[in-house]
Amino acid sequence: MRVVKLFVKSNCSRCPAAKQVGEDLKREGVTVVEYDVETADGLAEASFHSIQATPSFIVEDNDENTIADFRGDVPTVQAIRDIITPD
Repeated sequence: MRVVKLFVKSNCSRCPAAKQVGEDLKREGVTVVEYDVETADGLAEASFHSIQATPSFIVEDNDENTIADFRGDVPTVQAIRDIITPD
């Protein structure tokens, strides 16, 4: 199962839209883990992935390898769906 990691922070103007994409994916059964980069755990995970902008999405495969990322941008639900459910 692929995992989508979403990195957000409170004063980010595009983060509400990113959170909505995350919620839509969750409703479709996708595992979405949200990290607030203003917390110690969120900052640690963001540092591990070299996140420098919010919102950012990291899509990982079953072995936790990054297969796609969207940094500082809000992708569409379809864009992520296309990555996690290849033909």
